[in-house]
Amino acid sequence: MSVSTAHDVDESQALRDRNEIIRVCTLVAWLSDRRDWAALHDILADEVDFDYTSLNGGEPLVLPRQAVIAGWSAVLGGLQATQHLVSNQLVTVNGDTAQYTASVLATHVLPNDQGESTWTVGGHYLYTLARSEGEWRISGIKMTADWTAGNRDIMLLAIKDQPDSVKEWKHERR
Repeated sequence: MSVSTAHDVDESQALRDRNEIIRVCTLVAWLSDRRDWAALHDILADEVDFDYTSLNGGEPLVLPRQAVIAGWSAVLGGLQATQHLVSNQLVTVNGDTAQYTASVLATHVLPNDQGESTWTVGGHYLYTLARSEGEWRISGIKMTADWTAGNRDIMLLAIKDQPDSVKEWKHERR
C-alpha cells in the first residue's frame, strides 16, 4: 500500500497545472489556424493585455475577449491559411497565476498579384494566465518578433475591407 504525502500531491498538481497551461496556450495557435473562433472564447480571460508592438508598432492594448477574437477572425480569416508552430515551452506557476513562454514560427499565406504569397514570422510568445473557477485562462499575450521573411503586405491585403477597429491594430508596414 502506497501513502501519498503532501509533497506528492503538490507535485502532482504542479504537473497537472503545467500540462493544462501548455494545452490552453497551444490551443490558441491550433484554433486560430483552423479558424475555430468560437472555441477561443473558452480559453481567453474577459480582458486580455494584448501586445504585438514589436511586430506592428503602436501601444499595448487591453481588449475585451470578444475584441481579440473578432480581430483575429478578421485579420487571420482574411488570409488563405496560417500555420503557427509553437515549441520550447516553459511554464512558471505561482498559485492561481502563471507565465508561459514559447518560440513561434508563424507562416501566413495569401496568394496575390502584388508579390510573394507568404509572410513568415519567427519569435516568441509570453502569455500570462489566471486560474478562474478551476480553469486556466489567458489574460495576457505578448508577441515578440525576432525576424520576418516574405511579403508583409499580405496582412494589409487581408484587412483591406475590414472595419477601422481592426485596422487600429496597426498592421501597416513599419
